[in-house]
Amino acid sequence: MHEKQNLLSLTKDQLDVFFSHLGEKPYRTKQIMQWVYHKHVLDFGAMLNLSKTLRDKLENSACLDLPQITKQNHSLDGVIKWLLDLGNNNQIEMVYIPEKDRGTLCISSQVGCSLACTFCSTGAQGFNRNLTTAEIISQVLIANKHLNSKNKKISNVVFMGMGEPLLNESSVYNACNLFLDDLAFGLSRRKVTISTSGIVPALLRMAQTTPVSLAISLHAPDDDLRDVLVPINKKYPIKELLDACQNYIDSGQQKRHILIEYVMLDGVNDTSEHAKKLVKLIKGMSVKVNLIPFNPFEKTQYRVSKASTIENFQDILYRSGIRTMVRRTRGEDVDAACGQLAGKVIDKSNRAIKLNVRN
Repeated sequence: MHEKQNLLSLTKDQLDVFFSHLGEKPYRTKQIMQWVYHKHVLDFGAMLNLSKTLRDKLENSACLDLPQITKQNHSLDGVIKWLLDLGNNNQIEMVYIPEKDRGTLCISSQVGCSLACTFCSTGAQGFNRNLTTAEIISQVLIANKHLNSKNKKISNVVFMGMGEPLLNESSVYNACNLFLDDLAFGLSRRKVTISTSGIVPALLRMAQTTPVSLAISLHAPDDDLRDVLVPINKKYPIKELLDACQNYIDSGQQKRHILIEYVMLDGVNDTSEHAKKLVKLIKGMSVKVNLIPFNPFEKTQYRVSKASTIENFQDILYRSGIRTMVRRTRGEDVDAACGQLAGKVIDKSNRAIKLNVRN
C-alpha cells in the first residue's frame, strides 16, 4: 500500500510541487496552509473551498497526522510539559514556558541524543532517530491548540529540547522555513532559535541557509574541560567552533548576535578562573551569555553551583563588558527544566561510533 504524504512535512515550495503532481494550481498551497496553520483544521473533508475531487485525492494520497499526547504535566509556576508518542516505543518531550511578555515553546529535534553531554539527562537516554519535519511542526501545532483555549500564545520557539538540531539539518531547516512563513506560523527570525553543541560543518551551512537565531552550548572555557562535558568538542574544538560562530555573525544581512549557554556546575566550571578564561575567549564577539543553574536528574554526578558563586561568575563577565544573564529555573517540579528532558528512547546507537563519524 502506498504510504501517504504527511503534508505537515512540506514547506510552501514543496507543497507547490505536491499539488502540481496532483494536477492542481499553485493557489491550492495557500488554501491548505491557511486551513492548517491559521484555522487549525486538519480534516480534508472540512476544507470546503477545496473541490470535492481534490478532497478525495487528498484523502487517498496525503494526511495531516499529529503524534498522540501521552502525558501533559503542569508545573506550579505555569510551565507545561507534554510527552508525545511517536510509535515504536519512542516518545519525546516539549515544554511551554510562560513569561510576562512572551511564551516560549522548547521543542525536540531528535528521539534522544547521540552527543552524550555528561550533565544532560537526554544524553543519558541514548539515541534512536531524527524527527521528521512533520514531527517537529506537530509540537507547535499541539501546543498552540491547547494554549489557544487558554488565551495564551507561543511567541518564541527554541530548539533546546531533546536532540542536537544540527545533526538533523533537513527537517530542522524545513521546520524553520515554516516557522518564518507568514502562511504558516509567521514568527520573526529573532523569535526562532537553534541551539547547538557545535557541529561546525552544519553551523557553517546554517549561516548561509537559515536566518534564525543561534545559541551555542559552550559550558566550558577550555578544550580539556569541554572534552569531558561536551564530548563532540574532541572533534570540533573551541577555536574551530568560535570561528564558525564569527562566520555566522558576519554572514547575516541583518545584525546577528549569538547566545552562549553555560551550565553552572559546582566546583567543575564555575570558578573565577573559569570566568576569566571565558572572558578571554569571547570578548569582542557579538554575544550574550546565559548562565544556567544545573538541574539535577537521577544518577547524575554533578551539583548546581552556589548562588553566590553564580553571582560572582556573572559579575566578572559583566565587569568585562560581556552581557550576561542568569536563567531562572522553571518547571523543575515536573522535570521540565533545562537538561532534564528525557522522554522514552529505544537506543539504537553506539555513541562512541557516532562521535567518530565526521558529519
